[in-house]
Amino acid sequence: MIINRFLAHVGRYFQLLGTAIARPEKTSMYYRETMRQMNDIGVGSLVIVVLIAVFIGAVTAIQFAYQLQDSFVPRYYIGYIVRDTTIIELAPTITCLVLAGKVGSNLAAEIGGMRQKEHIDAMEIMGVNTAAYLIMPKILGALIMIPMLVAIAAFVSILGGYLATVPVGLISHSEYELGVRSYFVSYNITLMFIKSFVFAFILTSVPCYQGYYVKGGSIELGRASTNAVVFSDILILLFDYLIAVVFT
Repeated sequence: MIINRFLAHVGRYFQLLGTAIARPEKTSMYYRETMRQMNDIGVGSLVIVVLIAVFIGAVTAIQFAYQLQDSFVPRYYIGYIVRDTTIIELAPTITCLVLAGKVGSNLAAEIGGMRQKEHIDAMEIMGVNTAAYLIMPKILGALIMIPMLVAIAAFVSILGGYLATVPVGLISHSEYELGVRSYFVSYNITLMFIKSFVFAFILTSVPCYQGYYVKGGSIELGRASTNAVVFSDILILLFDYLIAVVFT
């Protein structure tokens, strides 16, 4: 029974995505909606992303500085570890987990509210492809803006590691800079953006699916918003593992 329900949801999810990627009837409407979603998802999430990234870098740097206190490992390795840990894992994964909570719940609630108020039904009666109009701009906006947010988070996190160690004397400026510059592998940047694109797609498409098919009243809408965040986080962690296995 559970397997049948799971397969039914998977099939309906991919069916919805197939409908959502249809060619738009009026490009200008989709363009305006995509711009609005880019502003809501990207600009609206910038402050929380920067704030989290600063503390991620700071905590990572302090923890590794503590671990290296009585070891023979050079101190500049702190900058090296903060850089690679941030780029490969912390910036894309933690940022998108946070955005799944902020953006995902909003998307599920927005579309779910339209479904409950029968706005979607009214649009379908007028011949509008509601899946494409409501979902595709959100996915496009996320695919454009979230990789940018991840790149900003990576930079700010490395800066946060600097602010947590250099001013307090745990490591010198030259040592931290040497660590950040040492053993740099450009492929890690590619891996970071691969993760950010995959996670961006997940954290928008899954909440949209949850909201699009919501039934009932406010309790069901709240449950759909919760499920959107929970399922998005689980899938992000799962695909984080799969990408690590496939690409590293």
